[in-house]
Amino acid sequence: MRPRWFTPWLYLLAPLALLVTFTYLPVLDMIGYSFTDWDGLSPTSDVVGLHNYTDLFTRPELFQVFTVSLFYLAGSAVQIAAALYFATVLSFRTRLRTLFKGILFFPYLINGVAVGFVFLYFFQPGGTLDTVLHQVGVGPRLWLGDPDLVNPSLAAVSVWRFMGLNMVLFIGAIQSIPPDLHEASALDGANRWQQFRHIIAPAIRPIIALSAILAISGSLSVFEIPFIMTGGANNSETFVIQTVKLAFTFDKTGLASAAAVVLLLIVLAVTWVQRRLFPDERVELT
Repeated sequence: MRPRWFTPWLYLLAPLALLVTFTYLPVLDMIGYSFTDWDGLSPTSDVVGLHNYTDLFTRPELFQVFTVSLFYLAGSAVQIAAALYFATVLSFRTRLRTLFKGILFFPYLINGVAVGFVFLYFFQPGGTLDTVLHQVGVGPRLWLGDPDLVNPSLAAVSVWRFMGLNMVLFIGAIQSIPPDLHEASALDGANRWQQFRHIIAPAIRPIIALSAILAISGSLSVFEIPFIMTGGANNSETFVIQTVKLAFTFDKTGLASAAAVVLLLIVLAVTWVQRRLFPDERVELT
């Protein structure tokens, strides 16, 4: 008996219903709120058209927070480079490689709130970091209180937490490479660097591109780590923290919705540009 054309859609019905209910419908509501002056509590609101967007683009201070994203973007580059290095090393025959994989991936499994509180003690004056640095003659610092140090410190926390996820993605991609290629290159006298440059890097290029897209979008929408550790103080406020404050502190849900829509459009635009500049290419390894 031939399967009916709608049979696959029956299996997709439940996940599609959840996706529409908890993703697309809230996005449509958010877009609708962005054209109103709703305060988040009143049962009624007035339509203000593009006033929220005009207000958003004519107040430079609302976009200055994007400079904080540059620290996280730089941290993402370090994160991807470190993940690629460890994934390559641990893909070869290395002693205790399973143990090291678990150690490096473990931070990603920890709840973000717990990570924030752990590093609050790590960075506090006289805390773990100051104690370690004191042993090499470095004096204490206000890691979360100094505007020049707070953003690099918070970006380093993000690198520590998410590097393991990228490493696992890279390891999975590297393991899909036929082992015969590694053996043949080793017989030809290729060292580890040459194997990485000519075999591994071209083969996992789509995964590297995916990680770069996730890194850029994540850098623009950082929230939980700085919110928990500093609350946006000392020039550590991100665009998302600012949006949350507009909605829940200043009761400007309409303006906050407009900011969220703008952030969504920026992320989509960056993703589109990156996909145009670095399109997926099927790599044939022979």
